[in-house]
Amino acid sequence: MNSKTSHTLVSNSKKASISLAPIPYFWSAKQVHAYYERMAESKVDVFYLGEVICSKRKALRLNDWLDIARMLKNQGKEVVLSTLSLVEAASELSVLNKICGNGEFMVEAGDLSAVHMLSQLGVDFVLGSTVNIYNHDSWRKMKQLGMKRWVLPIEHSEQDIESFGNIMGCQTELMVWGRLPLAYSARCYTARTHNLAKDDCGFVCDQYPDGLKLATQENDEFLVINGIQTQSAKQYNLLENMPHPAIDIYRVTPQISHSEAVVALLRKRLDGELSSAQVHESVIKLFPEYAMSNGYWFKQPGMSQHTTVLQ
Repeated sequence: MNSKTSHTLVSNSKKASISLAPIPYFWSAKQVHAYYERMAESKVDVFYLGEVICSKRKALRLNDWLDIARMLKNQGKEVVLSTLSLVEAASELSVLNKICGNGEFMVEAGDLSAVHMLSQLGVDFVLGSTVNIYNHDSWRKMKQLGMKRWVLPIEHSEQDIESFGNIMGCQTELMVWGRLPLAYSARCYTARTHNLAKDDCGFVCDQYPDGLKLATQENDEFLVINGIQTQSAKQYNLLENMPHPAIDIYRVTPQISHSEAVVALLRKRLDGELSSAQVHESVIKLFPEYAMSNGYWFKQPGMSQHTTVLQ
């Protein structure tokens, strides 16, 4: 019988923690290393590392990610290795097996194949937001399999979280900044845009370090395509609506710029150094070109912007 292997999780007994999601875009190895060297100096507590969109993106191999993970660990950070959100090939399963069995860092399961491997190995894991958990039975099943932290699916509202309160018993993580990951497909839309086949894409997604924006016929920004992933064009922004008593870890999605500023704002808000109104004003000044949304949190359409009374 396998005994559960416990990894150290960031405690919420002293203060709320900030996490940095895995990079969703295709950046060069130089850009990735520079990014994490900068962010290692930030107020991020938990780093999620790895390729989660497309296995063809091989600017960094598993050993490279492990090197970054050890650098961050030496800086006192918690590190979690993340897996693909959509596993399609035997070669991807082979890499997945190596990640799940790394024996050094906790793993964020991006799909049920990762959950299966981790549960078979008898190790605790983080359940990624791409695994749909919308009811108590599903949550309990994942808990039985070894889930020690879950990242909320993006559609969950504040009201939904409160309904889960009586069965928690593990850490809860919420995305509070970034473009919403809306869908995944076996097709690569970025390659298709360039009239290229997925298997011969030329890695054109490296031309779009923050994804490729799509607009409606009325020229309104609508979606962002990122390889096989479809994102919202608007920035999901809950910075001014936090903290929340049910949330242990607040997740920021990496982008090619502004990550340090977002993390700094969030840390000050969580520590009570800035009011909701001050965070709102700071975000507008920092990102005047960004359209924002927060609808899901308020049980409204995800692309809507719910206005709250700021204090």
